[in-house]
Amino acid sequence: MVRAGGAGVAAGPTLAVVAREAGVSVPTASKVVNGREDVAPETRRRVTEALDRLGYVRRPRFDAAKAPGLVDLVLHSLEDSCSGAVLRGAEAAAYEAGLEVVVSAGPVRTRDGRPERGRLDRLAARGSSGALVHLAELSATQYAWLEHHRIPYVLIDPAHEPPAGVVSVGAADRQGGASATGHLLGLGHERIAVITGHPRTVTGNARLAGHRSALASAGVRYRAEYVRHAGDEATARLRTHELLDLPWPPTAVCCSDRMALGVYAALAERGLSVPDDISVVGFGDLPEARWAVPALTTVRRPLAEMAATALRLLVRMADGERPEGTRTELSTRLVRRASTAPPANCVNAAARSEAER
Repeated sequence: MVRAGGAGVAAGPTLAVVAREAGVSVPTASKVVNGREDVAPETRRRVTEALDRLGYVRRPRFDAAKAPGLVDLVLHSLEDSCSGAVLRGAEAAAYEAGLEVVVSAGPVRTRDGRPERGRLDRLAARGSSGALVHLAELSATQYAWLEHHRIPYVLIDPAHEPPAGVVSVGAADRQGGASATGHLLGLGHERIAVITGHPRTVTGNARLAGHRSALASAGVRYRAEYVRHAGDEATARLRTHELLDLPWPPTAVCCSDRMALGVYAALAERGLSVPDDISVVGFGDLPEARWAVPALTTVRRPLAEMAATALRLLVRMADGERPEGTRTELSTRLVRRASTAPPANCVNAAARSEAER
């Protein structure tokens, strides 16, 4: 005797029996079996225990050999150049591997912080070979969902430290922070400000650590008042004004490429110029760095290569191979353009600007 839809599989308890044992409805038991997220934790526990106790045979969640050659790429947005670089790198590596990329964008959580339902269910329904996730902060429930369905996944440039064992690809941001500050120190700057993202982000903390390391190596004192946090171009502009109002304002600023546009705007509002009065170094080497006037000296973060590396790791994982280590970092490098120069008398320039206003 065989179970319907499962030739060759010995008969076992039906889902109705499991539901009765767990004290739930058949649709609720089905949701647990299929890894749906909209089930209360206590209910999930009771159903799972009933499944194990009764020996219910679950059909495989994922079979790489039967997958139709699709890889999901989950982006936080399609509206910025970071996502464009990630998409280019993933698509090129997927083409080499004979895979197609399915792109989705948007938050993976609702406005109240709960996991967004439906996105991962669709990923499983189309039999994706795996998922690449760029910057989106997954919830514990979503991590558990991916593990439950045995779908391989790799994080690209995660903003926050992922859970232990999760495979990710990022950039050597500590190295980048050290090279940016080292470049400015070589030009003669000592009052170097850093505008970074949220204090708990992986990239921001790494860049700041590199900055402090370069200062220490040069025998220059680290000054906490020169460190500010901003989340976007507009906030970076405000933080720059705060830095310029210090008794001894910085002669140079390090920040992301996008934030650099806010720094440029604040300096223009004070009548200061880049790099004659203040030097600016970015992070990213995005198109914005080349479009800025003057063109931005920046630390190149190889986003396209990071995405390609992540896809190759994903292919190996789908084949049953476990990568050595969980974190892969690609090197950064300084790209010198026109936004840095030896320090001028920034204090006098700022005072002159205030007097003229």
